[in-house]
Formats: sequence, C-alpha cells, structure tokens
Amino acid sequence: MSHQQTIAVLGASNDRRKFGNKSVRAHVDEGWQVFPINLKESQIEGLEAYARLADVPADLDRVSVYLPPVITYRLLDEIAEKGAGDVYFNPGSEDGRVLDRARELGISAVAACSIVAIGRSPAQYP
Repeated sequence: MSHQQTIAVLGASNDRRKFGNKSVRAHVDEGWQVFPINLKESQIEGLEAYARLADVPADLDRVSVYLPPVITYRLLDEIAEKGAGDVYFNPGSEDGRVLDRARELGISAVAACSIVAIGRSPAQYP
C-alpha cells in the first residue's frame, strides 16, 4: 500500500483568487496531505497552517512555492534543510538566480505549475 503523498504549499493563502490557495484545494482534491505555509494564518481551507516549513511534522514528497523570487531565494536554505522529493517553483516564484541556487543546494527543482502537474487546472478553482 502506498502512503498518502505529502506537500507543503509555501505562500498558501485564504484568498481564493490566489494560486497558493488554488494549489491547496487542487492537492486536497487529488488526495494529497497538504501542509499550508503562511506566517500570518492559523488555518487555510480548514487545514492547520504552519508559519515555517521547518514546523511541518512530516516528511514531504513535494514542496510547491508561490512566493516572489526575492522571498523564495531567502527560503532556499530552509527548503533544502527540510528535504523533499521535488520542489515546484511555480510561474512567478522563480528566476535564474533562484533556480541556480536551488540546484547548488541539491534541491530537485521543477520550474512548472504544480497544479497542472497533478492533472488539474487552476481554472477549476475559481
């Protein structure tokens, strides 16, 4: 029996128009165990939210990033320390500097939309 796949969404939001929220909903719909990461929120879409990636009490199959590149860059060491199978840098979260540094740190970086990667479309989550 395979384990339930786990994902942390950096930049998760309670604003349903934001992709960080759409990603939480899409991954829940696909059966993932989702850990929203947001400094200011205690819950997102009914799930406990965590202030930092390091606070997530589970091993992660995936991290999905929805933050501006300047913030993403500052979190790369923390992302590398937590360890995850893949780290999805969604459109708008990455630039060349972020991806180069991620690879230097040994992060399995994927520059793509994590929602599309699981067979969903952001348009399904208005």
